[in-house]
Amino acid sequence: MDAIQICPMSSSTNTPTSSGGGISAATTLDNGFYSLAGEKMLPKLKNPVYYVYDGSFEGLLTAVYEAYYQSMKPDLIVSQANYQEDLLVKKIVIQTDCLKADKVYDAIIKKISYEALQKVFCVFLSELPESATMIYEYLRLGWMIGEKVDFCLSEQKVLNVHTVFKKVSSEKHRMLGFIRFRKIKGNIYYAPIEPDYNIIGLLAPHFARRFNDQYFVIHDVRRNTAVVYNRSEWIISEFTANQVIAFDKDEQNVQNLWKQFFDSITIKDKINPRLQKQFMPKRYWKYLIEK
Repeated sequence: MDAIQICPMSSSTNTPTSSGGGISAATTLDNGFYSLAGEKMLPKLKNPVYYVYDGSFEGLLTAVYEAYYQSMKPDLIVSQANYQEDLLVKKIVIQTDCLKADKVYDAIIKKISYEALQKVFCVFLSELPESATMIYEYLRLGWMIGEKVDFCLSEQKVLNVHTVFKKVSSEKHRMLGFIRFRKIKGNIYYAPIEPDYNIIGLLAPHFARRFNDQYFVIHDVRRNTAVVYNRSEWIISEFTANQVIAFDKDEQNVQNLWKQFFDSITIKDKINPRLQKQFMPKRYWKYLIEK
């Protein structure tokens, strides 16, 4: 059989028929195309487009910028760590550009609100595989209707962002009370934590204000990162405890006193483990001194 030729044609156009009065030599299709053989042709499927960025916040904002100015719009924005190779996906690698990221950063504040920027950053810190796409869809709507976007909770893309933002900000609030510092050699206070979300950057300003005359390290054991404070400024750095941390000579005595205080204020007849786990989930107990 000869190759089938596809030609655009209006459904109202008269098509030639074979002289023998049999099947039409050209048959109009539902999508406006016809084949000379009278066979229905399936429309060409569009491969999904994925924007892949380096995992940084600047990289994400760059991806959002490119999504607005490139003709090929993304079906999904995903970090390199979460991307899985797929032959059916059109992969576009986004190179981080701080100038483009700054433009998006400023546009969020000016055209939506500073609160929207806070929500976007918290959703990014959730590290959920779909977080970048959620942010992109939320911002697209936000730039259309402005600061009112946060009142449109009937929109799923807005509700998704609000739900994740609440989870991240709630964990940050809980962790402010759950962190327990230990004094280690070198007159440094060390606190290990394993939060669900990447929130150590949100915790740092609080403790830098509260313990501004102390050296301290808040170590995210799960992610091998830490906030390091030197009594003037704090930074986030890669951090791995490859050896046993040596405590200060008085640390054990202080811990014992804290446990005695905890026991002394406990009302034995009112112990309620279920309620305790509700206010202090068990996944946070690992590094509590008084557990």
